[in-house]
Amino acid sequence: MLLTINIGNSSIRFGLFNNNYNLKCNYSWIINSNPHRSLDEYILLFRNIYQQYGIFSKKIQNIVIGSVVPSLTSIVEESLYEIHKIKPMIVDRYSYSPIKHHSHQLGTDLYSNAIAAYTLYKNKNTILVVDFGTALSFTCIDKYGKLKGIIITPGVNSSLTSLIGNTAQLSQIELKKPSSILGQYTETCIQSGMIYGYLSMVEGLINRVNQELKTNCFVIATGGLSHIYTPLTNKIHLKDKLHTIKGLKILFHCNH
Repeated sequence: MLLTINIGNSSIRFGLFNNNYNLKCNYSWIINSNPHRSLDEYILLFRNIYQQYGIFSKKIQNIVIGSVVPSLTSIVEESLYEIHKIKPMIVDRYSYSPIKHHSHQLGTDLYSNAIAAYTLYKNKNTILVVDFGTALSFTCIDKYGKLKGIIITPGVNSSLTSLIGNTAQLSQIELKKPSSILGQYTETCIQSGMIYGYLSMVEGLINRVNQELKTNCFVIATGGLSHIYTPLTNKIHLKDKLHTIKGLKILFHCNH
């Protein structure tokens, strides 16, 4: 089996696939991107997760890691080596794929999003991947595998945390759709701003990309909060929370 790992600034997403070209994920889980865990803590955590899901570590034959947090890459790699005695493949924007780009700053997560979009939906002409992660990103790829460009804005949770953290009388706000756009209490007022404000930005940026490219992009939503926003708009055509790790799996096979 193939273990795919996407190390992000807020969380680490794992996906376990059969060791072939099938993109059906057997198991997936998330842990927080805690920079203060020791090597032993990571080893114990991974072993406990395997036990929880009934995963036999000996069945994992290959491991691929994509990361935007260099400080976590080495300790995750080392902890997995201690468990599996397998050296993980570390992929990044320079790893081979059919994607055509010239960026020296492209994050591995965005690269993986582009690869999965092109591989899985190339019949959709131009594709836009909206990733509701630590940052809210828009990755655009055309039917020829050319990266048209990227938009990055502050993420939903990052903005909410910043707002609450700088306001003395606010407690933790649950991120959910309020009953009306105009709120009557502080909590619903903020919920309206975070839900409908970000939704308006997402829809507006999709419209602007479509206008600039003179096309209607096929829009895929991924990331931890995609399930909140996707039902609220007809601008998003498909939700796939595992889109990024599918890209990592494809990237592994391109370079294995």
